[in-house]
Amino acid sequence: WRAQRPLRPGPPAAPRARPRLVFRTQLAHGSPTGKIEGFTNVRELYAKIAEAFGIAPTEILFCTLNSHKVDMQRLLGGQIGLEDFIFAHVRGETKEVEVTKTEDALGLTITDNGAGYAFIKRIKEGSIINRVQTVCVGDSIEAINDHSIVGCRHYEVARMLRELPKAQPFTLRLVQPKRAFDMIGQRSRSSKCPVDAKVTSGRETLRLRSGGAATLEEAPTEFEEEASRRVDDLLESYMGIRDPELASTMVDTAKKTLSVQEFAHRLDSVLGEFAFPDEFVVEVWAAIGEAREACG
Repeated sequence: WRAQRPLRPGPPAAPRARPRLVFRTQLAHGSPTGKIEGFTNVRELYAKIAEAFGIAPTEILFCTLNSHKVDMQRLLGGQIGLEDFIFAHVRGETKEVEVTKTEDALGLTITDNGAGYAFIKRIKEGSIINRVQTVCVGDSIEAINDHSIVGCRHYEVARMLRELPKAQPFTLRLVQPKRAFDMIGQRSRSSKCPVDAKVTSGRETLRLRSGGAATLEEAPTEFEEEASRRVDDLLESYMGIRDPELASTMVDTAKKTLSVQEFAHRLDSVLGEFAFPDEFVVEVWAAIGEAREACG
């Protein structure tokens, strides 16, 4: 019997290569289909789309997923399903409107594209802005009283509009998204786009962050989706903005905390620039708790 020499360990196995994430994209008003990859945040995504179609990144106002329409329910937020089709809405005509603030609230909900443009996500029925026929959902707000707001975040724009004095006219310079001929005046018509009703079939999504690299994650759970929706509703009622990525970040922060005091402290460290009032933080904490109970 002879002792066998121990086998030398082989070279370490090479890490499994991360699959290339390639997304299909079109300009919403009409274009050939392009393919993009290699982006880690929203600004890089816009740069890749712009490169694919030979336009400047600043031409892109916002993107929708799986629909070429100006549909705020399909707005690209913080996550992209791996099978999602990205439609980029680019700058169309510029228009100026004069508005007199006869009430405290104008009836606008503002969001932004994460790359410097704030735009109108919702117009409240019967509000001051609702009575101004030329102002539409999807319009980007470029200036208030000739003061450029390009580069401002949504909450800053909402605050500027809230602080405008009552009974005094002001001017909005708006940029509407460019529309294809068959989209003008055809809001209720069903789309002929073959991918318009397509939804992602996989459970993995690419999560984009305004700070840091994108990550490949499981799709949100029922609780995470419900909690984020409730937080987004509170953002709209308190601040006049909607921001699914911000709402999702707040839910993620709450999941790591055990008390409303700890939650408030963590929010200050993660999202301090928003300066959320205490009563808002308490309501957010309660809404997330209610979502957890509702989803079992």
